[in-house]
Amino acid sequence: MGKRKMAAFVAVPAAVALLATGCGGGGSTAGADNSDGAVSIYGTEPQHPLTPGNTNEQGGIRVIDELYAGLVGFDPDNAKPYNLMAESITSSDAKVYDIKIKKGWKFHDGTEVKSHNFVDAWNYAALATNAQINADFFSQIQGFDEVHPDSKDAKPTAQTMSGLKVVGDYEFQVTLKAPFSVFPVKVGYEGFDPLPDVFFKDPKKFEQNPIGNGPMKFVSYTPNQDIKLTRFDGYQGQDAVHFKDLDIKTYSDLNTAYSDLQGGQLDFLDLMPPAALVGDKYKADLQGRALNTTLIDIDTIAVPYYVPGYNNPDLRKAISLSIDRDGIIKQVLNNAYTTANSYFASSLDGNVPNSCEFCKYDPEAAKAAFAKSGFSGKLTIASNSDGGHKEALTAVCNSITKVLGVSCDFVPQTSLGQFRSMITSHQATGMVRSDWSADYPSIENFLNPLYKTGASSNDSTYSNPAVDKLLEQADSTADKDGAIKLYQQAEALIAKDLPSIPLWSEKGTGGYSSKLSAAKLSWKRQPDLSSFRLAS
Repeated sequence: MGKRKMAAFVAVPAAVALLATGCGGGGSTAGADNSDGAVSIYGTEPQHPLTPGNTNEQGGIRVIDELYAGLVGFDPDNAKPYNLMAESITSSDAKVYDIKIKKGWKFHDGTEVKSHNFVDAWNYAALATNAQINADFFSQIQGFDEVHPDSKDAKPTAQTMSGLKVVGDYEFQVTLKAPFSVFPVKVGYEGFDPLPDVFFKDPKKFEQNPIGNGPMKFVSYTPNQDIKLTRFDGYQGQDAVHFKDLDIKTYSDLNTAYSDLQGGQLDFLDLMPPAALVGDKYKADLQGRALNTTLIDIDTIAVPYYVPGYNNPDLRKAISLSIDRDGIIKQVLNNAYTTANSYFASSLDGNVPNSCEFCKYDPEAAKAAFAKSGFSGKLTIASNSDGGHKEALTAVCNSITKVLGVSCDFVPQTSLGQFRSMITSHQATGMVRSDWSADYPSIENFLNPLYKTGASSNDSTYSNPAVDKLLEQADSTADKDGAIKLYQQAEALIAKDLPSIPLWSEKGTGGYSSKLSAAKLSWKRQPDLSSFRLAS
């Protein structure tokens, strides 16, 4: 399946033109073509409580997407941005942005969403003492360094960012440290969603019963079982849902989820287990209810620098060169993936094919690098057992062992939440699966969150001052082409260091039950609930 080219950046004039018009925005569709029926979808255990500033993994994002609505939304098919809660996002210099929000939008508790709800939420997420996992997403805003100093021992010298200013009930201003043309698209990331006033009165209490402004509102959460939501009929966005109740079921095994899909106990599954991909078996099983889409993603193995023996460039080269990606894709993944040879999704502007010189299968070069590394001991690759990754990562380990002659084992973790907690607390004892689905369509999103020193999803704890400097320069370059060149230079340095090892990119496969007459899988490998229609 071919990949469509997508704009990696919205240059300032284009951003103004697109995001000032309300293009793609819509009034409420609640009440139109609606049903009082219920739908169930596949889910994994969230890592953290369900708040925008503290959620960045698939299990939690799946819920956040429905509980909250941000300034900007993205077309589920092609990732094109459109105004959701924003009335307009304008700037004359890509440094100072004026943001106006639509009037009349409500939180689920009936209070109106106002500009301070965005400003307060962003300040809370950025403040170091609140320990929010998405804090780094606000690092380009003026005043971030004061609320979130680099040193872990340093205390904030301010409680709020100086670059955020409430202008009125429906308008606020954002001043960045430097021009950043991606900002009007970046604010579509879930971490920029607003929070109601009640959150700030008692955040811990709020976590037990989160209140958002999205198409669905919270009902209940039973750990390791399910999360229940119900339609919010006061929702005004174009992505309103057309059914009443949603049950996000937590599964510890993907094959069990697939069996439930076939048997009608589950209505939507966003990825197929390897066995179902053999000969496109899932297409026959689902009888016209199979889904395919173009994803903006990359699957990698992170090599944590803090694990003894892993801070070794020759070892990382040896591991990467010993992985027969093409063979594993063909024999285990049944051609549902494409080989990754760079650190960007191939569909994005700025992708440089084969930028990772060690992302190829070369047994002789692998053996030479391994001998040079002097490494002794055992290799492991950890991943959650509830995501269907065992077969592919076991095959990766087998390929490494075959070429290097070193023992390599797949180490399963019980749930995605447990797995991510192990990584973010820097307690991994070996390599870890580190897949990335784009938060927004930009090559910047494949670098800053993953490879900048101290970034929220820097699973390898990689730090290279030269990379940090290039990323900072790229972020502050308003010219689209100039920024892309700088991001590419940063990628070239990352590819030499190999803090993570690119494996492949997923061709999106999913399916739905006979209970639904229509459904879509988005470019983020998330269910597009607004497309769901119950069969009559």
